[in-house]
Amino acid sequence: MNSIETSYSPTLTHTLMRWCYTVLLAVAMPFAAINLWLKARKQPDAFANRQKERFGVVPVPASTHGYLFHCVSVGEVVAASSLIKRIMENEPDVSVTVTTTTATGSARAKAIFGDAVNIAYLPFDLPLTMNLLLTRLKPKAVLITEVELWPNLIHCCWQRKIPVVVINARMTDRSAARYSKVSALFSPMLHKVSHVCAQGERDFANYKKLGIGDDRITLTNNIKFDQALATETESAFLGLQRGMRSIMVAGSTHEPEEQALFDACRSLVPAHPDLLLVLVPRHPERFAVVAKLLESQSVSFVKSSQTQTIPADCSVVLLDEMGKLNQAYQIADFSFVGGSLADKGGHNALEPAAVGVPVIMGPHTYNNPVICQYLEEKGALTIVSDASEIQVCLASWLENPEQARHAGRAGQDVIKENSGALEKTLSCLDKVLR
Repeated sequence: MNSIETSYSPTLTHTLMRWCYTVLLAVAMPFAAINLWLKARKQPDAFANRQKERFGVVPVPASTHGYLFHCVSVGEVVAASSLIKRIMENEPDVSVTVTTTTATGSARAKAIFGDAVNIAYLPFDLPLTMNLLLTRLKPKAVLITEVELWPNLIHCCWQRKIPVVVINARMTDRSAARYSKVSALFSPMLHKVSHVCAQGERDFANYKKLGIGDDRITLTNNIKFDQALATETESAFLGLQRGMRSIMVAGSTHEPEEQALFDACRSLVPAHPDLLLVLVPRHPERFAVVAKLLESQSVSFVKSSQTQTIPADCSVVLLDEMGKLNQAYQIADFSFVGGSLADKGGHNALEPAAVGVPVIMGPHTYNNPVICQYLEEKGALTIVSDASEIQVCLASWLENPEQARHAGRAGQDVIKENSGALEKTLSCLDKVLR
C-alpha cells in the first residue's frame, strides 16, 4: 500500500483550478474575518482569543510528529473518538491534535478528551494558513473524518509527504455528483490522498467512480458501530431515571422538528399524563429560538441549565447545554433523531440504539443510509413523515411497553453484529505509516 502517490504530477489545468479556488477564498477572507468577530461577540466562551486559529496560529502540542484529526463538528468528533482513544492507548507518548470548524465540535472534543489532546479550529483553506498549521504541528499523519476534504490542506500535506487518510469516509450520491462537476479540482486532490476507509458500500462505490485507486481504498464499514459499543452509562439525569416517567428524547433537532414533536406529544398527554418530552436542538444558537417557541405554546417547560430536578407538572424539558445528549438518551424510553424530518440527512441513530432506546426518524436519512437500513430492518427504527405518524408510533409504544423494549434490544443487537471497523481502520493506518 503506497502511503503517498509521489509519482503523481498535477497538470496545468489542475493547478490553475486550485489557484482559482484559492483566489476566491482569499477574496472572501475579509467577510470571514468579520463573521468571526461577530461570532466572538455572540459566543465569547467559544471564540474569545481563538480567531487567530482560523489563520493558522494554532496551539502547539507538547510534542510534534503526532496525529492531526480533522473533525467538522460534533458527529465527526464522536465518530473519531474511539480511534483517537485507541491510538493514545497504543502510543501513550504521541500527541494528538483535533481540529473542528464549529464551536459545538470544539466543545464536544473538550468534553470527551479534556486536556489530553490539543484542540483547535481548522484554518481557512489557503496555502499560507495551512502551511502554518503544518509547520506548528509537524504531524506524521493527517486523518480527516467522514467527508470534509479541503484542496489546499491536502495539497500542502502532499508537498510535505505527510500521509492523509480519510477515515469513516462518507460520499453520498449527491456529493459525488457535485464533485464530478468540478473534477478538474477534485480528481487531482484524490490522487494526493494516501488512503480512504469507506464506511459503506455506497461510499466505497462513489469514491471508486470519482477515481480513487484500488490500492488506496478499503471498505472498513462504519466506525460509529464500535464507538456506540463504547458508550459509558449514566445512572441519572436531572433527577430522572428510566422508568420514573415515560420519557421521549428528541436529539439534534432542527426547525420545524421541535413543533412536530411538541404537537405529537401534546396530543398524547391526556391519555398519558406522565409523558415528558426532552428537546435537544442541534445548534446552541437555536436554544433561545426553541425557548420562544415553547413560550408561545403556553406549555409548562424548564431549561436544563436552570434546574436540577424536573417538576411533576412539567411536560417539556429544553436541554440547552452542550455535551449532554447521551446522558439524556440513557434515561429515555423513546427517541427521535433529528435532521431527518428536516432535510439535513439525519444525525446519529446509534447513540440512542446503543443504550436500548427505540428510534424514530423522518424520511431523510441519507447521511447514514446503511446504519438506518440495518436498524429499520431489525425493527429498531421507525420511519415517519410528520407529527401525526410520530403520534401513532409513540401511542403504540406507550400502550405496549414490551414492544418498545423489544425494539430497543434490537438496536443493541445491530450494533454488536456490525462492529469491527475500528480494527480495520487501525490496520489501514498502520500500513500507510509503515
